[in-house]
Amino acid sequence: MRCLFLYHHGSGRGTVGKKLAYIKRRLHHNYERVDAVETESAEELMARVKAGLKAYDAVIFAGGDGTFNDVLQAAEGSKTPLGYLPTGTVNDVARSLGIPRSLKGALGVILGGRAERLDCMKVGERRAMYIVAAGALTSATYNTPQPLKRVMGAAAYAVEAILHNLDFEVFPLKIDCDGKRLEGSAVLVFVLNGRSVAGWPINRAGSMKDGKLEVVVIRQASRPNIFQKFTKYFSLASLFLFGCRVKKKDIAALSGKRIRIETGESVTWDFDGEEGVKGSILVTAERGDVRLFVPRGKKV
Repeated sequence: MRCLFLYHHGSGRGTVGKKLAYIKRRLHHNYERVDAVETESAEELMARVKAGLKAYDAVIFAGGDGTFNDVLQAAEGSKTPLGYLPTGTVNDVARSLGIPRSLKGALGVILGGRAERLDCMKVGERRAMYIVAAGALTSATYNTPQPLKRVMGAAAYAVEAILHNLDFEVFPLKIDCDGKRLEGSAVLVFVLNGRSVAGWPINRAGSMKDGKLEVVVIRQASRPNIFQKFTKYFSLASLFLFGCRVKKKDIAALSGKRIRIETGESVTWDFDGEEGVKGSILVTAERGDVRLFVPRGKKV
């Protein structure tokens, strides 16, 4: 049995490089050969993943949600299991699946867990694991400078949001979710496969292997007055505190396998915390498209 371990020199603020001998020693419990490769870019990572999935019995990688998204693109169609060491700022994929955020715990999942087939989302040629989103605060995830994240951790996103994302832009929205329709205008829309968003369990009842996606929308008047603008801050807080099933008139929720969203051409979509496409999209649930080591005995 052979495994490939991929990491970036900055993973976990440099922790992974310092703990490389420990990681390899642990992986040797299950794998006779462990090859560790330090990657320099997302492009190199994706190329290494594609090659490794054909040549090894497992591909293990360290990084945050953005790294997971890069690996997801490269792993399409592969049956070789992936192992994930979450070393990013928030690690929503790991939170959604119950993967510990310590190296020891995450390695324990890989060595003693189960390789489960999980769903992902597909938007055109792109894939996303836990969220496709647009609107209020979503650009903070890909606009926050890396140096600030290294210094402040998750708090860096809050700083970016306060400085540049507090003016909630209103955009038109038409949603068709397995025949269920919603039309109007909004300041935020989430399409969710995972449970966690920005470290908060917004989609507590969600699953990454039920073949369904959850959609949540914070509605807004097309031309809101000052009071209507102000109340959306409370709606956003309610969503994060109480989850997408919160009972509020301006928060709508849908669930389905195929979600078509028509909106303005300037609306930018966030895929797993990375900047994605603009305008109207079609999001589909891809059943069992990812094989990943997950904790035993936990609902995923």
